[in-house]
Amino acid sequence: MQINLLGRFTLDALKHDAIAMGASTLMVLMAGFVVVFLTYKKLWKWFWNEWITTLDPKKIGTMYLFVVGLMLLKGVIDAVMMRVEQALSCGSNMGYLGADHFQQLFTAHGTVMIFFVGMGIVFGMINLVVPLQIGARDVAFPFLNAVSFWLFFMGFMLINVSLMVGEFSAAGWTAYPPLSGIKYSPGVGVDYWIWSLQVAGIGSLFGGINFFVTIIKMRCPGMSYMKMPLFTWTAFATMVLVVFAFPILTVTITLLALDRVLGMHFFTSDFGGNPMMYVNLIWAWGHPEVYILILPAFGIFSEVVSTFSEKRLFGYKSMVWAIAAITILSFIVWLHHFFTMGASVNVNAFFGAMTMLVAIPTGVKIFNWLFTMVKGRVHLTSPMLWFLGFVFIFTIGGMAGMLLSIAPVDYQTHNSLFLIAHFHSVIIGGVAFGFFAGFTYWFPKYFGFKLHEGLGKCAFWCWFVGFFIAFLPLYVLGLMGVTRRLSHYDASTGWQPFFVVAAIGAGIIAVGIGFQLLQFIISIKQRDQNRDTTGDPWNGRTLEWSTKSPPPLYNFAILPVVHDIDAFWQEKKKGVCQTNNKEYEDILMPKNTPIGFVISVFAFIFAFAIIWYIWWLAILGILGVVVSAVVHLSEEESEYVIPAKEIERMEK
Repeated sequence: MQINLLGRFTLDALKHDAIAMGASTLMVLMAGFVVVFLTYKKLWKWFWNEWITTLDPKKIGTMYLFVVGLMLLKGVIDAVMMRVEQALSCGSNMGYLGADHFQQLFTAHGTVMIFFVGMGIVFGMINLVVPLQIGARDVAFPFLNAVSFWLFFMGFMLINVSLMVGEFSAAGWTAYPPLSGIKYSPGVGVDYWIWSLQVAGIGSLFGGINFFVTIIKMRCPGMSYMKMPLFTWTAFATMVLVVFAFPILTVTITLLALDRVLGMHFFTSDFGGNPMMYVNLIWAWGHPEVYILILPAFGIFSEVVSTFSEKRLFGYKSMVWAIAAITILSFIVWLHHFFTMGASVNVNAFFGAMTMLVAIPTGVKIFNWLFTMVKGRVHLTSPMLWFLGFVFIFTIGGMAGMLLSIAPVDYQTHNSLFLIAHFHSVIIGGVAFGFFAGFTYWFPKYFGFKLHEGLGKCAFWCWFVGFFIAFLPLYVLGLMGVTRRLSHYDASTGWQPFFVVAAIGAGIIAVGIGFQLLQFIISIKQRDQNRDTTGDPWNGRTLEWSTKSPPPLYNFAILPVVHDIDAFWQEKKKGVCQTNNKEYEDILMPKNTPIGFVISVFAFIFAFAIIWYIWWLAILGILGVVVSAVVHLSEEESEYVIPAKEIERMEK
């Protein structure tokens, strides 16, 4: 009996078409450039000590956003490639992508944008902002926070490795059986999808636990729940959703992996399995996931509108209750994703009504933001423009969502480009625009200088105009019956002009990303001219503006005491400093450790080995995870002291 130590890995796994080979080569060159740069500048020790081993949530948040930037570029490139293919692949012209490559791009785009751009934005912004907003020096579980990021990073690496070794899934980003089963997808593509999500998803669950506890236990003195900033409220609701929803995802894709690897029949059409159970489970996670992405954006807009209207946020309590209502309702609307499954009229009616009900607390928030602007001194800065763009695009997406909540309408538009246009109106108009607003708004807090406003506004207009040109045609095409996976169609349909317009819109969005990259580069070059010495460049209202820019390692030399919702704003009005008449004290901070990174490396090895059926390597990977965790638990000293005199010196 011959034993194959490399499982199903062969040299054929390295064979790709020209486009995939080009992407793989570019990735290798970029990685090689980073290695050469760090070696030439002799920065490896600094990189290891300051970033790889760090437990500082500010640095972890920065690394999340760095990964987001890379994956956003990949996701947009995938989208542009698909739109160009659909614009060209008409009649006798078969386009430049093969059908299988198109389906892999379709799957990769959805997976990247939801799991790695969207979730990266959520945890990146929360790491950066929440500890400062609640007046905390750190998070509840610094080590768990680091493990969370590095597992997220290794999931990102698995997706990119699939470009070079093997292939990615062509079964769609939700991977419905039986298409995702071993019978119809016998290659490694679906396995890459499963294990990249499994590794990153466990990291997200750890992050949810960490910030759930952080917000409950680490608020500064005087900060009751009803005095928390709105972004912290939305972060808290998001973490509740993560803690309850992500275990569903973990179990669901584990069962799918067991079907594929061990020949079980949880989701097969025979031997007692039920593919519809998978659909129920994936959307029981999937619809709360939509609100995991959008709620932090709502919190960002709450901060931005209040600051740039120079007014206290209108209807604070109603906003909090709206957040709570959305959090609860998000768990009882999942079935509207498959109205066409043949459920009873009563079932469809209930889930349709619950879907419509979500619009009420969402509408409350939009009207509260608009009322905040009324009689305020509105400044049309780039963060405020992103908010106004959100109102237009998100409202259109919301109205389309109300149409889709009606089961008879959904029967006609299900799985069509109408649904795609609705979803992107919500995600781009909400999550992406929220991220851009928050990133621009809080950037000077963390780096000490502003981003270039002119280029930021150019980027906004490209995104805003490009979005309408790219997605309004999809609403029309969806009503004409075009399905979302279509890569080729007959010339007699008359669809091509709409696809051409959509491709032009995608190109304009790509130009907007170019402006954002240019904005970042020029802002760094001009940072000395735009450096902020006030620590409060936007006239911010909440506690994150009451410490230095950039914030010190310990965030606050002296913990603030909160007496009002807008604590820092009230202190400034009274002319009182947070540190007046207070003495500095020694501060305990967690020691950096490489074990979080090491655990994630072994998790990557385990996942890669499972994908290729290299069982000895899988055992090595899981043993590495366990041993690393035990080593961490046995460490005696995990904290160090910053003396009060040193803190006083740094503060002065």
